[in-house]
Amino acid sequence: MKRYKNLLFYVITVAAAIVLIWMTIDRGSQLQSNKAIPSLIESKRPTGQPFTAVLKANIQAPLTVLLLQITTILVAGRFMGYVCRKLKQPAVIGEMIAGILLGASFLGHYLPGVSHFLFPPQSLGTLNLLSQVGLVLFMFIVGLELDLGMLRGKTNTAVVISHASIVAPFTMGVGLAYFTYRDHAPQGVQFLSYALFVGISMSITAFPVLARIIQERKLARTNLGTIAITCAAADDVTAWCILALVIAVVKAGSIWSATYTILLSIAYVLLMLKVVKPLLGKPLKQNEEAKLPAGVLAIYLIVLIASAYLTDAIGIHALFGAFMAGIVMPADMRFRNFIIEKIESVALFLLLPLFFVSTGLRTEIGLLNSPGLWLLCLVVIVIAVVAKFGVSTLAARFTGQSWSESLKLGALMNTRGLTELVVLNIGYDLGVITPQVFTILVIMALVTTVMTGPLLDLIHKIFKKETAGHPAGSAV
Repeated sequence: MKRYKNLLFYVITVAAAIVLIWMTIDRGSQLQSNKAIPSLIESKRPTGQPFTAVLKANIQAPLTVLLLQITTILVAGRFMGYVCRKLKQPAVIGEMIAGILLGASFLGHYLPGVSHFLFPPQSLGTLNLLSQVGLVLFMFIVGLELDLGMLRGKTNTAVVISHASIVAPFTMGVGLAYFTYRDHAPQGVQFLSYALFVGISMSITAFPVLARIIQERKLARTNLGTIAITCAAADDVTAWCILALVIAVVKAGSIWSATYTILLSIAYVLLMLKVVKPLLGKPLKQNEEAKLPAGVLAIYLIVLIASAYLTDAIGIHALFGAFMAGIVMPADMRFRNFIIEKIESVALFLLLPLFFVSTGLRTEIGLLNSPGLWLLCLVVIVIAVVAKFGVSTLAARFTGQSWSESLKLGALMNTRGLTELVVLNIGYDLGVITPQVFTILVIMALVTTVMTGPLLDLIHKIFKKETAGHPAGSAV
């Protein structure tokens, strides 16, 4: 009985609403007649094909284009990530490759009509800005994942290896800039700016990619994994500080002109460490659980955005501010993991793939259209590997590590990955490098990252054979 009462009430309500709406529309049509506007039925049919014209306009609307781009990027990234995981490579390699395939090097070259439809020039500004938001969140996560407490007790080893792996590539990069400046530097760019940027682009180690490789290979609790993570942490902090200095010099035009920017940067760092960091710890002390109220979490996110804004306004890029915001967050790793879980899905799986495609759209392998440019690309790769892998290995051996662990540590420190692409895009936006040099350095970043896994396997096999060839107690 109750069911029929509900049905009767529903029918009466809907019928009454229909009658009222019809009466209102009828009265409204009389008001319309006074303005000499034809009704929808009486109006003449427009010439042409109105439906297709409307459909075409809808497809070309900025939001529709952006949604189609995001869908395409996510599908391509997930697919290539799956392929790379099957090949025992990090998924981020697949996303990097997907970005290049969707760019001018493949899709734009072989299917220019499809490329223009998916990535019309007028839409690239929006795509790039959205990818920059993803980078800000990503660098915040990188700062959160850095446990500076790891450096305690391992300072000497970490500093020697990480700084050697920065100083040597930086020096060789500056030397490379000397020989390439005349033919490959953009017009109007000073040698100082070009040399500093080439140097820093050769010096990067991708902390996030390295950390994921260590996790996937179950090395986190080994001596090698601990040293590698510690060295990468020290490397990341040092490299980003140097990059901030390089950006200040590039934007100002000279070291002397960059003095004010450097002084403001120092004041900013002191403010974050001495004032903001203690204040951020108070809400956590009041909440013993790792989970925080939404209002407190909002405060931390406001600190992130404000920090990124300040560094961008100072002239050392918003990404450094996001990185510093992550570092000054409360040291409790339960709390940090809670924030990472909240942000990671959006940052890493939705927004960050947009950055890979933005990079891919800028990477035109077809620009390397001469044997000389391909030879330069090979030289850059060799210098990058020798400077990073070779010097890191020797530094690790010098600090007392075995040859096996030294070589593996060198292979891990040679991983450039995503962080390298971030640095290269900063240089491209600043106009410090040409599209050809940008493409060469992107290829170098891919090669040095892809080779990490196979190199680790090769080193493991070599030393495993040596150990098997000299069993305990045998005569050597």
